[in-house]
Amino acid sequence: MPDARRPDLRPLARGEAAAWHRHGHRDVSGGWLRPAVFGVMDGLVSNVALLSGFAGGSASRSTVVLAGLAGLASGAFSMATGEYTSVRSQNEATTAEIEVERRALSEFPAAELRELAAMYARKGVDPALAAALARQLHVNPEIALAVHSQEELGVTPGRLPSAPLAAGASFVAFALGALIPVLPYLFGAENFLVSAVLAGVALFAVGVLVSRFTGRSPLLSGARQLALGALSAGATYLVGVLVGGVAG
Repeated sequence: MPDARRPDLRPLARGEAAAWHRHGHRDVSGGWLRPAVFGVMDGLVSNVALLSGFAGGSASRSTVVLAGLAGLASGAFSMATGEYTSVRSQNEATTAEIEVERRALSEFPAAELRELAAMYARKGVDPALAAALARQLHVNPEIALAVHSQEELGVTPGRLPSAPLAAGASFVAFALGALIPVLPYLFGAENFLVSAVLAGVALFAVGVLVSRFTGRSPLLSGARQLALGALSAGATYLVGVLVGGVAG
């Protein structure tokens, strides 16, 4: 009878091995996924809301096109700049903390070793085994730094998110999202209805796409994004009607 206190280290059967290799995780690191998803959603929602406000104010087609393209450009550059600054600042702060840990390992190796052993012991590892494991990991200073950084800071040196990648993903995604509600006007549409329908379809589709990464129901995710976009566009349309009426 297997000992419940010991892990089952027998070789995997062929079917088990195949199933284990299929258990891969989604990319949730945030290097590109988060700025891309937020970018396309922001582009869609902000530009369809912007166009709805101009439509509510009875603006001409040329004015709506100009507003949509200006919103696309300004929003894409703003998103990219903000994303780059955010990720770069976070990386700089994280790097500074990693250097603190590097100095501690150099100046107080015994204390750091005991700290790591205590961490493993708190996680349920036998104290003697935790101490032995900590000593083994401390043989290589770079491995010790990587382990302490992961355990204490939740990061791995040399594997921080790329600020240029995040900025580029945010810029492209926002521009693509913001372009969608403008397209009908570029092809000759004279009213906001076609733009609203196209943006609604895109919002639902992006919500379904996001569900592939989050594991949520595609229908629920798509409907949520559609509802939020419709709420934003509807509120801005009312503002356009009110402002247009006063200005008129």
